[in-house]
Order: sequence, then C-alpha cells, then structure tokens
Amino acid sequence: MRLWHKNLIDVLPKKQLLSQWRECCCIAKLINENGTPNHILVNKIMNYDISNFVNYTELVISEMIRRGWKINTEKFYKYFKGMDIKKFNIIIFFNWHNRRYFTQCFYNLQEKYDCGGISDEEWDKIEKRYDKYVNN
Repeated sequence: MRLWHKNLIDVLPKKQLLSQWRECCCIAKLINENGTPNHILVNKIMNYDISNFVNYTELVISEMIRRGWKINTEKFYKYFKGMDIKKFNIIIFFNWHNRRYFTQCFYNLQEKYDCGGISDEEWDKIEKRYDKYVNN
C-alpha cells in the first residue's frame, strides 16, 4: 500500500492512478472495519483528521474524471456516511507529503520506469513535475 505524493496525482501513469483509487477504497474499508489501515506505508493516515484522507481521495477522483474515466464513488464514500468531513482548503497530510516524501515517491516511480513499467511519455511528465517541485 502507498499513497502517492499529492503533487504527483495528476501526472501518475494510468496503471498507478487506477491502483491508487483501489488503494483508497481498500484503506477506507479497513479504517471503517478495523479503525486503521494497519500497513506500515499508510498508517500515518491515522495521525491526521480523516478529512485529509477524504480530500486526498477526492484529488484522485478528480484526476480520474479529468481523464474521462467513469467511476463509482459510492464505493468510497459509503465508509464515511455520517462523519463530519471538512471540505475546505486544508493542507493535505501536512508534514508527511513534503519534499522528502515526494522524492521517495519519485524514485519509486523511477524504478518502475527503469524496469519498463512506465512509458517514456509518462516518465517525461513525472520528471518535469519533479524538476518543477524539487527545484522551486
């Protein structure tokens, strides 16, 4: 399990974006059923108000819709019925989705590219985002 850095969502390759949607749904289900996702890479979610996770997932949903994909969001939102979810400008996962985490995610994607799992076109978008984000 992994939540890609929030600033990579709009440049994620199709496979990673679709997998992120599945991860978000799985995490929501685990939180609903067990109170925690119970996975070392995403347990940090529990250090934040649940609104962070919901707003993060909405970034994923928005990107999928922008790409013209049809998705059933009920699969995700059913786990949060009755909860007070804040829908304002919060800094999603403050102190977690920082420059260091961005770099970790970048290198994970670079390994996928090096192994042939990401196309040159997709990698070019990721590299441009890396240059823009890390060098500013």
